[in-house]
Amino acid sequence: MITFSSVQKNPLILEFIRQTEFSLAALSYTEHGLRHATLVSDRARNVAKEIGLSPKEADLAAISGFCHDMGNFLGRTNHHYWSAILFSQIFASQAPPKDISLIMQAIANHDKEEMRFTNAVSAVVVLADKSDVHRKRVIEYSLEKIKNDIHDRVNYATTESRLKINKSAKRIILTLKIDMKFVPIMEYFEIFTQRMAYCRTAAEYLGYDFELTINKVVLL
Repeated sequence: MITFSSVQKNPLILEFIRQTEFSLAALSYTEHGLRHATLVSDRARNVAKEIGLSPKEADLAAISGFCHDMGNFLGRTNHHYWSAILFSQIFASQAPPKDISLIMQAIANHDKEEMRFTNAVSAVVVLADKSDVHRKRVIEYSLEKIKNDIHDRVNYATTESRLKINKSAKRIILTLKIDMKFVPIMEYFEIFTQRMAYCRTAAEYLGYDFELTINKVVLL
């Protein structure tokens, strides 16, 4: 049996995440290291709990969220597949095939919009991952260079990011605070429209609506 606690401490998993951070930094990508892995894992567990999934499903969601990006050091384009395969190679003998398959699918689904959800864990991981936009994801220190890259600009301008569940209204809400003196709101949608659409699809699979609120204005 595997648990999130054991996965979080596994030296191979930690090294894969570490190497991913180095590899994507070399490509001038936003942060995909331990901070992102931990936040996505925490959010996945919290969402799973809030919508009433079982403790086991919440743990599987946390595991999937922690490992979802770790294959980036092998290549960005198919990193979701690399991540899933690496996970199975490490843990295949330590858990039931159904659990391994579910985690692999949740990891692979997080970046493949053409896939169709077949389990709640996969949908939860998408919401946890795609909602992580924040200044802390910017690894570039030069403000001039940040301004020259739209992904860095948008993340740097986002000073608050929260994912909340309104159970009575059956609504999953991403609330952002964006410094409009640094970027116009339109730039957020230039790079995140597809991700927000995927969040809406994930929320709908879970029986919820998805809401995006930026600077106290409901936009979706």
